[in-house]
Amino acid sequence: MSTKTIDLSNNTMRIYGKGKKERLLPLHPMVVPLMKSYMGSLEEYQLHPSQPVFLNKNGKKLNLRGLHKIFKEILQKAGLPPQRFSLHHLRHTFATLLIQENKENVDLRTVQELLGHESLVTTGTVKNFV
Repeated sequence: MSTKTIDLSNNTMRIYGKGKKERLLPLHPMVVPLMKSYMGSLEEYQLHPSQPVFLNKNGKKLNLRGLHKIFKEILQKAGLPPQRFSLHHLRHTFATLLIQENKENVDLRTVQELLGHESLVTTGTVKNFV
């Protein structure tokens, strides 16, 4: 993820999913001030669109393996069993909470688009958890 993928003026993030499919996702209002603060703490050269947004402890681009390690460490610090949860659980939690808390305002097609599911049937299985 580079700085060109985050648009704080529109509170969105551009991501690329399977098959390099591009999606524009809204940033949660709670995340926006945190991202603004973080982006404000970066060196000027780090704000160049080609530069990664998140770095590992060695100053290199944070990859999925590093993110996974951080996630597991946070689970452990929180007293939760790291082997029980994965980053993918966050996707399901997001979708489930979105549906539960916004039943009147969010339809399944919106959730499908946010998750990047090709089929509404796949998204419908998330609704079964609710």
